[in-house]
Amino acid sequence: MSTWQSYIKEYQNYLRLERGLSKNTIENYTFDVEKLLLFLNQKEIEVSPIHISEEILQQFIYEMATQVNPRSQSRLISGLKSFFNYLIFEDYRKDTPLELIEVPKTGRKLPDTLSTEEIDRLIAAIDLSTPEGERNKAMLETLYSCGLRVSELISLKISDLFFEEGFVKITGKGNKQRFVPVGKTTIKYITQYVNQIRVHYPIHKNFEDTLFLNRRGRQLTRAMVFTIIKNLAIKIGLNKTISPHTFRHSFATHLLENGADLRSIQMMLGHESITTTEVYMHLDRKYLAQVLHNFHPRK
Repeated sequence: MSTWQSYIKEYQNYLRLERGLSKNTIENYTFDVEKLLLFLNQKEIEVSPIHISEEILQQFIYEMATQVNPRSQSRLISGLKSFFNYLIFEDYRKDTPLELIEVPKTGRKLPDTLSTEEIDRLIAAIDLSTPEGERNKAMLETLYSCGLRVSELISLKISDLFFEEGFVKITGKGNKQRFVPVGKTTIKYITQYVNQIRVHYPIHKNFEDTLFLNRRGRQLTRAMVFTIIKNLAIKIGLNKTISPHTFRHSFATHLLENGADLRSIQMMLGHESITTTEVYMHLDRKYLAQVLHNFHPRK
């Protein structure tokens, strides 16, 4: 199966260099191919990615369907399609063995949204008697008021803060940069954290410009931000499954509900396609009826 590994390595290089994808995204894409490889090893099927047939792929997907939900199955097929399309792109194959394999239908799963009152309660539950508490408050305010991805939050630099102009520079997926407006309250909390808390951290080499640091003066991990939010939800008895992404989702939803247009929200979130932005918009019919009533000339 060593031929698989060499093709996977080439594929990873392609995703990194040609597509400009992040390490996390590349790992997710590769994980799908490695699942197939594991299946082939278990079934003792000796076949290269160049010669694998539709029948074997179908067998693999049937087996996966007994283990994962339709959403995961759909993502797996999508990841494999990307790999085989790459092989066609490089002229290793003439066709894809997934041509006739159908992606299971999945409803759009919408994450829980937090109300502004719930966000206030979560932030109010932070223990401000510790330096970490001050940092966490500045961090969650930034996450919500700028609608950031967790990866964008933890990699935010002090040199990305343009407070006089009222913007922060965000480096998103594929190293694409965008400027996002930042409110006065958030500016106040970040400035407070930088001037009163961060200055006392033993800043590790290479992290001098990183805004949010852990106790050891290094960049925070994604897992750490997840844990902080999860613990606050438990503390206030919030009966919702939330993550850093919930703040981003709430940011978009609250903007839309207060009359912001989809195109502006798309630019702030850093979505390439407006259809991605639309996934966030889980407005109930009552709200849509209200929009029609307020804005249609024939109301």
